[in-house]
Amino acid sequence: MEKEGITDILKQAILMEHRGKALYEQVAAQTENEDVRKIFNVMAEEEQTHIDFLQKQMKHYSKEGRFDVNELEKVPGHEAIANTILTDKMVQDISGSGFEAAAISAAIDMENKSVEAYSKRAKETDDPNEKELFEWLANWEKGHHKLLIELNEQLTEKIWYDHNFWPF
Repeated sequence: MEKEGITDILKQAILMEHRGKALYEQVAAQTENEDVRKIFNVMAEEEQTHIDFLQKQMKHYSKEGRFDVNELEKVPGHEAIANTILTDKMVQDISGSGFEAAAISAAIDMENKSVEAYSKRAKETDDPNEKELFEWLANWEKGHHKLLIELNEQLTEKIWYDHNFWPF
């Protein structure tokens, strides 16, 4: 792919990350629940890490004509987030039909779109460095998506339990 096309894709990826960060920061600022604020602040920090990483990659690509896949190993993983922020207390404190639950649903959609965009780009390219970069980004976003899906499922179960929606 031409250099301009790659740059456009990276710009779009950075824009998606900025939008995610803005959403997470807004939810963190508006919620009254400290645990909920924590989860969304952590997610906003993750999005900033993505932005920084993508900007470095764009700079490297503009200069060298290739991605720096060695940087992939330097970026901290997100695996510990779920263990840190998904607590039973937090799930109990979130109203399943409230602002935070709606934000979680919107965040799921946003993360899903990021996964789709990165996965699509990974499939379309013949460049092994680019493929590795976009597969790595898609997997990172899948981690966020999984975290939010798990939280949403716990909230749904809580609503069903609280309102006796169980079929038995």
